[in-house]
Order: sequence, then C-alpha cells, then structure tokens
Amino acid sequence: MEGIIMTAQLLLGLSILVGLHELGHLLAAKAFGMRVEKYSIGFPPKIWGKQIGETEYSIGAIPLGGFVKITGMIDESLDTKTLSAEPEPWEFRAKPAWQRLIVMLGGIIVNVITGVIIFITLVYSQGENYISKEELNKHGIVAYDLAEQLGLQTGDKMINISGQDFDKYSDLRSPDVLLSTNGYYTIERNGELMKIQIPNDFIDKFSDKNVEFFSFRTPFIVGKVAEGSNAEKAGLQDEDKFISLNGYEIAYFDQFSSMLDTLAGTTVQAKVLRDGKQVDLSIDVAEDGTLGFMTALDKDRLNYSHRDFTLGEAMVDGTAQAFNVVFYNIKAFGKMFSGDVSPSKSLSGPIGIAQFFGGQWDWANFWRITGLLSMVLAFMNLLPIPALDGGHVMFLTWEIVTGRKPSDKFLENAQKVGMVLLLGLMTYAIFNDVYKLF
Repeated sequence: MEGIIMTAQLLLGLSILVGLHELGHLLAAKAFGMRVEKYSIGFPPKIWGKQIGETEYSIGAIPLGGFVKITGMIDESLDTKTLSAEPEPWEFRAKPAWQRLIVMLGGIIVNVITGVIIFITLVYSQGENYISKEELNKHGIVAYDLAEQLGLQTGDKMINISGQDFDKYSDLRSPDVLLSTNGYYTIERNGELMKIQIPNDFIDKFSDKNVEFFSFRTPFIVGKVAEGSNAEKAGLQDEDKFISLNGYEIAYFDQFSSMLDTLAGTTVQAKVLRDGKQVDLSIDVAEDGTLGFMTALDKDRLNYSHRDFTLGEAMVDGTAQAFNVVFYNIKAFGKMFSGDVSPSKSLSGPIGIAQFFGGQWDWANFWRITGLLSMVLAFMNLLPIPALDGGHVMFLTWEIVTGRKPSDKFLENAQKVGMVLLLGLMTYAIFNDVYKLF
C-alpha cells in the first residue's frame, strides 16, 4: 500500500507541475499570436484528447513529462517538414527573438510562481513549530553514528554554526550547513567549548541510506499502553514517567531504548512516577527490545515553540524558502563539479522522488514536496542544455546579443544532442534509484 501511495503522490505532483509548466509556454505563445498545435500532459501514446480551436489538448500514457508543440519551433518532436518554406506570421520562427525568449521562459516562470505560492500558503496556514536553541541546550543532542564520526557526543550542547548564532534546532541540519565549505559546529561539552569540523564532502555521507545524524534529546512519558502487552500485564499506565531501569536512572528516551536493547528477553525492575508517587514494576522485555507502549513528549521538560505569520511575513518567509531550494541546488552542483559530492548519491529519478513523498498521504507534506519540486524543475529547465528550455534561452540570448540567429540545421542537431544527453541522464537516474533500493 505504501508503494501505491508514493506512486499516486508522485504522479499527481508531476502532473500538476508539468501541466502548469507547459501551460506557461502555451499562454505566452498565444499571447504573441503563435499557433499552438498540441498541449499534452504526459508523453504518447495518447489516452485522451480534445481539439479546441487550433490546439489539441491531450493526456499521454507516460506521465513523466509533457510538451507543447508550437508551429515553426524546433523541439523534441524534431518535426522540421515546414522549416524549408517561408515562415508564416503565426509561426514561432517568424516572431522577434525577445518574444521567443519570453515563450521559452514561460514554463520556468510559472513553476517559480507555483513554488513561491505553495511555500507562502504553507507558511501562512500552518505557521512553524520548532525547538528553540534554549530548549535544545537544556538537554543537549543525541549523537548517532554519523555525528560520532564527526566527533559529536550525546549530551553535547550546540553553541553556534561556523561562528554564527542560530535560533532553532532545524538550523543545525539545514542544507546551507550540510553544503557548507570549511564549516564547523561550536559545542559545549563538560563546560568546555570545542569546534567540530564539518567536512566539505559531508553531504555525501549524509545522503547514504539509513544513516542517522543527530537529534534533540527527548524527555518522555508513557503515551498509550498497548492492550495485552507486557507493559499492561505489569501494570504500566498511560502518563507514567520512568525514573529508572534496574537501578539506572532514566531521563531521556535514547537512554531508555538503548538500555532495553541490551535487556531483550529479560525481566526489568522499573521505577515510575505516577501522580507524584513512585511505583515499582517488574516488566518482561520482548525479544525485539520493547515493552508494548507508545511514548509521548514530556512537555514539563521540553516544549515546542510555535510562531504564526501574518500574510506579509508569510510572503517574505515563503519566498525565501522557495528560492533557497534554487540556491541549495546551485551549491550542490558546485560540490559535484569540485568532487566533494558524488552524483550517484545526489541524483534521483522517479523512484527516489516518490520516496520523498513518503508512504502516508499527508497533504501538507505533499504540497511541501510539490513546491520544492516546482523550484527544482524551474532550475533544471534553466540549465543551458539543448532540448531543455535553458538551451533555447541560451541560443535566443546569443541571437539578441549578436543579432545573428543560429541556423535551423544547427538548432536541429543541437536538439538531437540534448535529447541524447537527457535520455542518458534519465536512464542513469532510474538505474541509480534501483541500485540505491538495495
């Protein structure tokens, strides 16, 4: 079922983004009097189509892209039959270079607008829940394997990032930090300040499957005891707070879970706090190291902060979040070219993108990922690769600056080269997704 939900979210998100992207090209072309022959969401074979005026609107069976066919334009269809004749007034090639440039930028502009609107809407409607720096440093962090490789330890308090103060826990794990060059954390450990360097290729390790970095330490209470579980049989109740296991003090969930892992299949002596009184319990630990209850945050010891945004604040913050996606992609490309980041770990195809959506249908998460993909799609399409919008933009910019238009034959060959590159990249991304699954 999770696979079906992932796939459904991927197809819906891509259909929305591709439809809007191609609509941007269509509207710009029609605004300048160009004839648009086809508008398709998905690639052939066609499963539905309807002719409205001069344009056929259709849905293709391969839902991983889309296209508009503008008369007189050399595109992925490589239909050049009419290019030997004199251009008609309604053809793409008959229009001034600046109009053709706007048409090619139309899809990118719509994707940027879509991404910005999605982020603004999410910020305005949901606000922000976060762990503040002060709350985080009441208890410190839990350092997992990757953090320990850097030199972090459980209980460390985070003071600053590369000499700059931070406001909330999520700042410590932002792409800006993980993609930094010569970055470092300043921490406090046992009353002493220390610097923990962040290697320039750290994002490569962070991208590995099933690798955990660090999190905030979580004071916890018993949330819900499962019926028929060992915890229920021993008398554990909802909202109990663990004090100790086998005489060892328990304050945080990481302590509790790591201790249970070593006690699987045994009986533990637990002390819990209930209604202000200590209660002693003997609880059998299951072979998988569990007792049979769900945890809840101890809000007396750790609190999330919440911030609501006015519309004006949401417009500023949402726009910044949207464009940060582009800036982080530029940084990631720079790291790939410098050799600090492996393309195989950074590039994702359809399977990898579906996994970003997750196996649960959460509309807020769906729109957040869709907004992110909208900005990524805009950025990728602006790359100066023939067959992408950015390739057309590159040639049109050359024409505007020099006053010389590249020949139709040159554009046709460039389109072929670009298509080979894109097909190769897509094939690599799909095989890379399959490889990462295993």
